[in-house]
Amino acid sequence: MAGNLIARSVHDLTAAAWFGGSLMGAIGLNGAAAAAKDPSERTRLSSAGWMKWAPFQTGAFASHLVADLAIAWENKDRIAKQDGVARDTVIKTAVTVVGAAVTLYSGILGKKVEKMAAEGAEGATEPAPNASEELKAAQQQLKMLQWVIPAFAGLVVVLGAKHGEMQRPKNVFAGLQK
Repeated sequence: MAGNLIARSVHDLTAAAWFGGSLMGAIGLNGAAAAAKDPSERTRLSSAGWMKWAPFQTGAFASHLVADLAIAWENKDRIAKQDGVARDTVIKTAVTVVGAAVTLYSGILGKKVEKMAAEGAEGATEPAPNASEELKAAQQQLKMLQWVIPAFAGLVVVLGAKHGEMQRPKNVFAGLQK
């Protein structure tokens, strides 16, 4: 029981870190960086903050996946037998993997923006009028992704909660009857 409690706790805390970290970065970090007086500092400061967060987020993803495997192992019979659990497990895994890929791509875009910081910007994801097309494209993609990422992370949290609800005795019994 203790192992499962730890795995579930790690699973939920790492999903929360992904969700909260991505929202804080999009709202707080990027918002604060946009207030820098020097336009060339705006993307540099934002990039520096995101790079400080990246190792923690990577650790959270790795821990999340390990916890997922532990939970799946503990629940392998329920996944195989209870109606809807295997389907929801596949959906949640797909959402997690795609969300992680989007997060990784966002990091790659962030490095690209950082390299062009000297061009200046209105904000972390808002290009200056005279910015190169390459910088504008990267910032526009980042602007969209900064809201897509917490949506993926939030969906992982919701799907985790759904899995928890499916473990209520009345739902397990009903799911095994079908």
